[in-house]
Amino acid sequence: MKISLIQTNPQKDRDENLRVIGDMMLDAVRTDRPDLIVLPEYFEYYGGSIEEKLAAAEAAPGGAAYSMASAFAREHGVYVHAGTIMEKVEGEDRIYNTSFVFDREGKQVAAYRKIHMFDIVAPDGTAYKESASVKPGEDIVTYEIDGLKVGCAICYDIRFFELFLQLEKAGCDIIILPAAFTLQTGKDHWEVLARVRAIETQTYFVACGQTGATVFGNEKRHCWGHSLVCDPWGHVVAKASDGVGFVTARIDPAQIKRARTLIPMTQHRRLACA
Repeated sequence: MKISLIQTNPQKDRDENLRVIGDMMLDAVRTDRPDLIVLPEYFEYYGGSIEEKLAAAEAAPGGAAYSMASAFAREHGVYVHAGTIMEKVEGEDRIYNTSFVFDREGKQVAAYRKIHMFDIVAPDGTAYKESASVKPGEDIVTYEIDGLKVGCAICYDIRFFELFLQLEKAGCDIIILPAAFTLQTGKDHWEVLARVRAIETQTYFVACGQTGATVFGNEKRHCWGHSLVCDPWGHVVAKASDGVGFVTARIDPAQIKRARTLIPMTQHRRLACA
């Protein structure tokens, strides 16, 4: 099984963002023939004020990004883990930050709403308040592809081991995390966290990030990129370069079995975590 990670630098022009990422998805299909394509967090739209973000959100099913991902999956016979889409919530002044997943026929097979909100002040003094515009989800979400179980997470979720223990308990073989990780935190924590999540869950950990700069009001924010795939032993088996592009990794079920046989953590675990 092969997975392609598409690394982009989306701005506020949704039509242009979808055109660019659609071309890149097509390049990945033609070059590497993946079974699953993964897109980054907010691949359809990034930047602007809270008001602009809320106005740009679309209901799902439906909407330009949702429809594009579904149609691409159907046309090319590939699964699409559509990063995250701004999902309009009726009667709310916040949106959901949602990963939608489509099977080879373009049918939605999963929808995961980001649980942990990124409300921090970065080392450079930039303040982030995701909860001001995003309503947190509550559900653990998995789906299956070609006999393998996939668990869902998004960006800031990566720091909360409790979520990944639940995904491990659910029997996941792969965990996918779309992100728009900041440059400030990414350069120090991105790869370390991805590797440790792979090791502790004994899964392939797939982290697909945005790259480059985006303007928010009067400030410019930078995303780390460096999309990567870690195997169940914690090795980085694929990693994107700086800038826009894509990278493909092969998922080997034998490596999952090997890691779990050598270190049988599931049988040895004594302390439960709610």
